[in-house]
Amino acid sequence: MKAIRVHERGGPEVLIYEDAPRPRLMPGDALVRVYASAITKDELTWDPTYQTANGEPRTPSIPGHEFSGVVEELAPDTELAKVGEEVYGLASFYRDGSAAEFIAIHVDDLAAKPKTLDHVHAAAIPLAALTAWQALFSHAMLTRGQRVLIHGGAGGVGSFAVQMANWAGATVITTAAADNHDFVRQLGAQEVIDYAKVHFEDVVSDVNVVLDTIGGSTLQRSYGVLRQGGTLVSIVEPPSAEKAKAQGIKGEFFIVEPDRTQLEEIGRLIDTGRLRAFVDSVLPIQQARQAFEQGLKGHSRGKIVLRIAG
Repeated sequence: MKAIRVHERGGPEVLIYEDAPRPRLMPGDALVRVYASAITKDELTWDPTYQTANGEPRTPSIPGHEFSGVVEELAPDTELAKVGEEVYGLASFYRDGSAAEFIAIHVDDLAAKPKTLDHVHAAAIPLAALTAWQALFSHAMLTRGQRVLIHGGAGGVGSFAVQMANWAGATVITTAAADNHDFVRQLGAQEVIDYAKVHFEDVVSDVNVVLDTIGGSTLQRSYGVLRQGGTLVSIVEPPSAEKAKAQGIKGEFFIVEPDRTQLEEIGRLIDTGRLRAFVDSVLPIQQARQAFEQGLKGHSRGKIVLRIAG
């Protein structure tokens, strides 16, 4: 098969479009013909891109872990998927990814592709949407009537989080650049703060949940806006346990995990019009290097997606 592979640590310059062996199936796996694969701009800095879960070297390796495609083959005695089924999913970061014509993935990490989306838009969903879902509902336990502050509401994770929090019946406050204010309001934000002109901590208080997608000083300034018993969830760096305890709040940090059940629910929300997926641009797989370079420039509204088939 054709694939994008890395043979050494580096940036986009180490990506090579080349022939690679078709992946072997392990028990419980499906072989999926990949139609589209979204990129994550900083994944070339992740250890799992270059090593196994045990820390052993894992190169050459294939990046890209969220995708949409069609099931080509199943390992013996594998259920939960059917040959010919259109699927989307988030693959393990410690296995070869989806910037290739085929990917081997455990069927527990797959779900039926949303019927209302093409493969390109479906590929833009799994990582960002699962991150937002797990942050809000698995870690912060957000419920109807609560107040949530979402940093970076126009970003990949933030745009899903704004929509999900609105769907859950929360009051949604978000930070965004001025040219994204109309966009995040359309997603369901009731209050939008221009982070370039206003310190959010001067105008926000008494929230139940903060979702931090920025880190650094944004994280440090977020403790004080939470009410007693609130939750600060960061997907960038662990909040200080000491500061959280002093404020009477809970601090959470996590790395997203594949989850079939959550992907199925996200797919239902997509198909009923409660969630929308956004694609910034689409490039052929041969231009993966350009795609990663574009991603590193930042400020894209939606995912950059590699078209692989179809």
